[in-house]
Amino acid sequence: MVKKIAFIFPGQGAQTVGMGKDLYENCQAAKNVFDTADRVLNKSITKLCFEGPEEDLKQTVNTQPSIVTMSIAALEAFKSELNIKPTFTAGHSLGEYCAMYASGVMDLETTLKAIQKRADLMGQVKGGTMAAVLNAPAGSVEKALQEASSVGYVDVANYNSPVQVVLTGEENAVSKAGELLLEAGAKRVVPLAVSGAFHSKFLEGASKEFAQFVKDLDISCASIPVITNVDAAATISDADFKNKMPRQICSSVHWTQTIENMIQNGVDTFVEIGPGKVLAGLNRKINAEVTTYNIYDKASLDITVEALKG
Repeated sequence: MVKKIAFIFPGQGAQTVGMGKDLYENCQAAKNVFDTADRVLNKSITKLCFEGPEEDLKQTVNTQPSIVTMSIAALEAFKSELNIKPTFTAGHSLGEYCAMYASGVMDLETTLKAIQKRADLMGQVKGGTMAAVLNAPAGSVEKALQEASSVGYVDVANYNSPVQVVLTGEENAVSKAGELLLEAGAKRVVPLAVSGAFHSKFLEGASKEFAQFVKDLDISCASIPVITNVDAAATISDADFKNKMPRQICSSVHWTQTIENMIQNGVDTFVEIGPGKVLAGLNRKINAEVTTYNIYDKASLDITVEALKG
């Protein structure tokens, strides 16, 4: 039986100094992507990815274009060795831009310009905090949010897996929700080292400004459906992308629902393309039956190509 494959792309936090270097050195298609990014963004994404320093790489204005460049370079390296058309694409938060690129929604230059603008706007947002919650009992998150909202604004930034959600909002409210969840039986609450409360109403201003920018972007309808973060729905229309791209900045990332949607539609094989193995780990928690391959360097590229050749 022919496998149904989806390409998935990681988000912020997956970056590591050195990412993409051996793909750049061993694959012309990957090198071309890095060289284009350096030219289009007028800064050395190549140096940020390969040499850091980590302090610079983890700044939002650099992290987002760096991860997108490395992920698209890995995708192009993969495509140069194996011609596989996925059934769906999806990306976690900023990874959605790689998914849109893979689905033909934007060309490389447009994708790079869009993610840099998004990063610039998000990087300016200060205030608020985020925390990951592990193994919260069913129904406890909604209850904790309701109670904690009495002290301030708190929401869910990411539905990452059935056993991991990320809270976002005002510090006192996120802290209160965390306390309530630990009392309710959550295994751990881990504060995240972030510059602000991403995927929350703290970013409504950035979202509105980005909507103005997106109006003039050259966006096409998708040749492969993209399962979008804001609603975990298959998206093809260019108008829908223009509507969802700004909304995504201040909305929850419905990642669990995104993966479940693809599985319900017959996907049994995922290829995570980009730095790290974060999404492969989440997939194991969402559905242990599916297979996930990774492409983050030359060795993992070779393994994945060999496995999918049949």
